[in-house]
Amino acid sequence: MAPREPETITKKELVNRIADSTRQTKVVVKDILQKFLDEIVTELAAGNRLEFREFGVFEVKDRAARRAQNPRTLQKVEVPAKRVVKFKVGRIMRERIDDVPEPEPRPVRPVAPQPAPAKPLPPAPPAPKPPPSNSPF
Repeated sequence: MAPREPETITKKELVNRIADSTRQTKVVVKDILQKFLDEIVTELAAGNRLEFREFGVFEVKDRAARRAQNPRTLQKVEVPAKRVVKFKVGRIMRERIDDVPEPEPRPVRPVAPQPAPAKPLPPAPPAPKPPPSNSPF
């Protein structure tokens, strides 16, 4: 049997999964996920290193300017110096990727809209505001 083609998982799909498993609204989950991603970008842009224990480390590395060659025309071109993001895989992720057998295919989520409930639901109470924190979590 041929190996299956890897799936592309979008932010929307992650939001749906997290919302389903936590019973939070998709709007709340999307806001939290987006804020988390924004904080990662902000910290990397500031040159900081982000370490998520057992998951991995994001850091910015400086690449020196160099001379390269266009493979089609064989013309020499100057490549300017730049900053790039590097990711080093953590122990748990490395073990899971190396040792996990191929997962069973997941069922596709239905596209058709769900029927409206017979009775209108009472409005949900507003989510409590978390205390201020310097942690991205």
